[in-house]
Amino acid sequence: MGSVVSERFVSCLKQLKENKHVRSYRQFAQSLDYLPQSLNEIIHGNRDVTIELCRKAMDVYDINPNFLFKGIGHPFGNESNIGDSNTLLTVVTNNEGVEKITYVPVAAQAGYGGNLHDAVYMQDLESFSLPGHQFKVGTHRCFDISGDSMEPSVQHGDKVVCSFIEQEHWDHAIKDNHVYVVITENEVVIKRLCNQIKEDGTIKLISDNRSYEPYEIAINEVKEIWCVKSKISTFLPLTSQVRKEVQEEIAEMRQSVKEQSKMIQSLNLTIEALLKQTRSQR
Repeated sequence: MGSVVSERFVSCLKQLKENKHVRSYRQFAQSLDYLPQSLNEIIHGNRDVTIELCRKAMDVYDINPNFLFKGIGHPFGNESNIGDSNTLLTVVTNNEGVEKITYVPVAAQAGYGGNLHDAVYMQDLESFSLPGHQFKVGTHRCFDISGDSMEPSVQHGDKVVCSFIEQEHWDHAIKDNHVYVVITENEVVIKRLCNQIKEDGTIKLISDNRSYEPYEIAINEVKEIWCVKSKISTFLPLTSQVRKEVQEEIAEMRQSVKEQSKMIQSLNLTIEALLKQTRSQR
């Protein structure tokens, strides 16, 4: 069993998670540059919290030292300001506390940027899980795609499943020409990005459909960035027009093969005639 300080520390941590100020214990550990495995041992009473970890947690999440070390007062120095709520991500979990993938349909995207930290809004959105280890690590979100700006890579009506990129990692985690979903106050857009954050504090948004011109936005206008990991597409059977085009292409290929076959036959006859002529001259 851990010390009473460790118990109070874990109590503060659970309150942070319950109030959505941290989305997971792993994220809490990473925000303090601490090993998630070691934090897990503290939570289960197999290890005592260190003074250094307490110090970092008090600095970042405003944990009250009087509560932590003496059991006096509220767990947090300022109940209304536990950590920086502007950088925290609201997530949905199942009964076991495992994060689910929140689905943001087109109809919800207009107000999404303004409701990022509204737990009720997020809970009202559909959520689901996908098999595979890649969807069990980190936070993922699914967005509907509307419009043709990213064709042919992503079609209108597709859904993309994306992983969350922490804001403090944007300057190096955003890779040029990779596809991301960018969230601003008024927009949810999917584009290839060119990272210009270190140069001039902007990102360039590029469409795969060359009918759309690239444009730049200031990084301080961006609320969230999600890296596209996979897409969910509707299977479309061949339409009559597509079938006709395929049939025409096949007919052209058959005609080409037939013409080439005739050329080969003619060439063979010419070679045989030349051989006969050569033999007769000997």
